[in-house]
This record gives sequence, structure tokens and C-alpha cells, in this order.
Amino acid sequence: MGANTSLLSSDISDGVDNPSKLNLGDLPESCVALVLFYLEPPEICKLARINRAFRAASSADFIWISKLPSNYHYLVGKLLIDDKKKVGEKEIFARLTRPMPFDAGNKEFWVDKTTGGVCVSVSSKALTITGITDRRYWNHIPSDETRFRTVSYLKQTWWLEVDGDVEFLFPAGTYSLSFKLRLGKVIKKHGRPICSTEDVHGWDAKPVEFKLATSTGQHAVSKRFLKTTGTWEYHHVGDFIVDDSNIPTRVTFSLTQIDCTHTKGGLSIDSVLISPCN
Repeated sequence: MGANTSLLSSDISDGVDNPSKLNLGDLPESCVALVLFYLEPPEICKLARINRAFRAASSADFIWISKLPSNYHYLVGKLLIDDKKKVGEKEIFARLTRPMPFDAGNKEFWVDKTTGGVCVSVSSKALTITGITDRRYWNHIPSDETRFRTVSYLKQTWWLEVDGDVEFLFPAGTYSLSFKLRLGKVIKKHGRPICSTEDVHGWDAKPVEFKLATSTGQHAVSKRFLKTTGTWEYHHVGDFIVDDSNIPTRVTFSLTQIDCTHTKGGLSIDSVLISPCN
């Protein structure tokens, strides 16, 4: 059933050989709501534009409760919605799909509009980076390509060590953790942004090691060479499983390349993303 459908008709006999047409607007709101219940949120919002019946049906609480994470009351608490009864479940879903900062604004969470899964992003400013205060080697560069306004940029180092952690009440499910990285930095040339790779070196000598561990005893390790320049890439570290939605899960993660036989540089670090595997 598509959002462009504007009319559904069928011949119905009134018993006097006078056929009449049934329009979409004549469908009972409860029937429409039952159909919408089985669709994904973007499809529901598109169909809500068909007519008043669909628009009213699309606001039914039972539809949106099924789209919300199982622990959405905890997420609502983080949004500081004092009285959930003042807003409907549809509005709660809409608010949860907007990134919500926490931990001094250096971390954000939101609900994915399509899957209803909870995502968490950790800014590079929330990471512990060896030597980050030495401006000869590291800088925080303003960027409109990141949700956190700045990225951490490595000009050159012998010892690369980046650590971070987050504790969150994730809904039960399987989650993936990735570092968002780029070889190169954006500069303006003749008034236009371009990606400069003049500092990029040393990444072909040894692979970067990524790790994650959880408070429930799960671990993952992966190694890879950083090769692609000029574009942001998500480097998958590993997956972890959350079984209990009522207990916060602490996740620690790291990125290291500590072979001091050579220098490396030209690396931009945006953030770490935790998202449902689906």
C-alpha cells in the first residue's frame, strides 16, 4: 500500500441495485489504525497525508508503543518529559528520534526512525587521547561534517592511543560499535572546502588495533590498515549482546597503534557509534 494511493473503491450493492463507492475517507478510523500498526514509522507518516481519517488514525497510541524501544520510559526520563500523559506516544517517538545530548553534550542518543533501535554516539572530545593537549601533534578542528561541531586531528605522533567508554541502559538486542575516522582534513582553498592529505603517512607500516569490552564480560578485537583518504569511514570494532534491558551496560573501547618504529599522522577522529546490528 503506497503513500500515493488517494482512492480505494469497490462496488457495494445496497440491495436496490444502486451501487455505491467506498472511499478511503469512509473507512473506520480503527480499521485504518490496525493497518498502520504493521507498517514502519516513515510509511505511517506518508500515509497520514492521505486524508483526515488516516491522519487521525496515525496518532493512535497503540501504534507508536509498538515502535518504541522496550525501555523507552528510561529514555523519556533523559528527555526530562515530566508527565508522559501530557504528550502522546507519537510525540514521544518523534522527540526520541532527535539526537539528545548527555554527559556535558559530548555524547548523544536517539531512536532510529525506521527500526526503532537505540543509537549512541560518543564525540572525540569525550575520548581519552594520548598527547591531545600538545598542539604540536593534535588539534580540535571545527567541522560542519560532524554532529559535535569539532573533530580531533592528529598531525603526527609516534604513539597513538585512544580510549573511551559509555554506560547506557540499552534495550535488549545485538549492537555494533564502530569508530568514525578519516585520513586527511578539510581545508578551504579558493573559498571551497577540500580534503588535504599532506599530513597522511605511516598507516601502511602497521595495522591499527581496535578493541571493545563490556561490563557483562564480552570482548572483541580487530586489526586493519587505514588506507582510504579523503572520506569518512566507519571502522567496525565488533558486536555485543544486551540481554537485560533493566541493567545499564558499560562499554569500553580503544584504538591503538603504539609501534614506535615510525611516525604516523593525518588522522581525523570524529566519534564512536553504537547502533543496533539491524
